Amino acid sequence: MSATVLSGKEPAAAIRTETAARAAELTAAGTPPRLAVVVATADESSAWYVRSIARAAEKAGITCDVVDLGPGASSSDIRHKLAALSADENVHGVILQTPLPEGAKLEDLASAIAFEKDVDGANPLSLGRLAAGLPAFAPATAEAVLTILDHHGVELTGRHVAVVGRSNVVGKPAAHLLLNRNATVTVCHSRTRDLAAVTSAADVVVAAVGRPGLVTAEHVRTGAVVVDVGTNPTEDGGLVGDVDAASVAEKAGALTPVPGGVGPVTTALLLRHTVQAATH
Repeated sequence: MSATVLSGKEPAAAIRTETAARAAELTAAGTPPRLAVVVATADESSAWYVRSIARAAEKAGITCDVVDLGPGASSSDIRHKLAALSADENVHGVILQTPLPEGAKLEDLASAIAFEKDVDGANPLSLGRLAAGLPAFAPATAEAVLTILDHHGVELTGRHVAVVGRSNVVGKPAAHLLLNRNATVTVCHSRTRDLAAVTSAADVVVAAVGRPGLVTAEHVRTGAVVVDVGTNPTEDGGLVGDVDAASVAEKAGALTPVPGGVGPVTTALLLRHTVQAATH
């Protein structure tokens, strides 16, 4: 068996086209959508990601302001900037990029982002509303998991999904989104006993831990669908996922690639969320 490739390029392109059309309408109506990305790190992989967001925003007709506070920024500096951007009526979406300076915590600072402008679902209020099934912007990476599965016609109702990872950025919100779609969800983490026994019983496996090659063929049942959320940089400048693609592809029924899977959909969803925020 060789797994079907669940590419994220096609759904991402469809979202970008829809978003660009809506952005043009808003601009013509006098409300040009604007996204602000606050950065307080010298991390190169983070800088690459922010540049990719800015390029995608420009193509979609969305203004993207990169607010670089520098790696020496204090938690107070970051919080004040987030609050100011949230109060700016010309800014519709606000993102706080990680990693953050020593001592600064995303969950503490993200509460300064207005709920209505929290386009990457980082504010604890957004996460709480998501858990309660109330309207909120989900973290884009978590939402991208479901977007890819939907695009490729993967049924979720009644299916057993194992989510490997419990972060507030992907694992937990993905679990809530899957529950809202009537999947039966098991969340695995570093303390899970016999990870392979749990994941190999699932119809769908979502790997989101940030550990290269953690999920191997032994973790996957024959014919299962595997979504690889990992984006781990390699020494040669490439990217690898949390899934050992070579071994899993021989056993799984379908597998998202890295790169070209969850990543492009995540960026596209951030821009869609910005346009949605500008609409309200």
